[in-house]
Amino acid sequence: MRFSGKKVFVTGASRGIGRAIAAAFKSEGAHVIGTRTRDPGQADDTCHEWITADFSSVGQIKECADAVRAAKPDVLVNNVGINKIGPFIEIDPADFLAIQQVNVFAPFLLCQAAIPAMKTKGWGRIVNVSSIWGKVSREYRASYSTSKFAIDGMTLALAAEHSADGILANSIAPGVIDTELTRRVLGESGIKSLVSGVPVRRLGRAEEIARLVLWLTSDENTYLTGQNVAIDGGFSRV
Repeated sequence: MRFSGKKVFVTGASRGIGRAIAAAFKSEGAHVIGTRTRDPGQADDTCHEWITADFSSVGQIKECADAVRAAKPDVLVNNVGINKIGPFIEIDPADFLAIQQVNVFAPFLLCQAAIPAMKTKGWGRIVNVSSIWGKVSREYRASYSTSKFAIDGMTLALAAEHSADGILANSIAPGVIDTELTRRVLGESGIKSLVSGVPVRRLGRAEEIARLVLWLTSDENTYLTGQNVAIDGGFSRV
């Protein structure tokens, strides 16, 4: 129960990596507040509290930031992300900006909202979910890679400024993880092609990402900050 008495805020907690992260925190005693894009109209006990927020709306991002400010979480995990692949010269500027809004601007506002209370406590942990496409890139990923390199840069600057306040901030770079988003964006043929380049020779599991996030945000981590930790089965290193 490493997080007993701790309050944790996780965006995108209704599915995929975010859901696994929220469930892992809850299993270790945290009070978990999660966001989801829409209310499914049925009970979901993955989180203790739910906030409905669609980050395609700037107004709803600001409302979510207000909720973070009011909650004063000990841990903030910015997990929400969107992706749309396509040839560089065919990218719709509206799509490019929409991806930056969800993947960069929303975490920026939520970090701003969380830091003051963490600074007062002298303790806080922030994890921003980047991607291997924020360490390396490939064709058709200009919009997404731009956003994920950006979230790493923001995390590094945040760590430089606030680590001395007891706030350790890191980003993580998941590889090809078995989620609904991965399967929808890549398809089976795309997944098969990418997995062939992963030394572990399989998709990662959301639960594996959750275990890394828990360590980074626990009292066990006392000195690791400003890093972009790849968890990708070796994909980005070989």
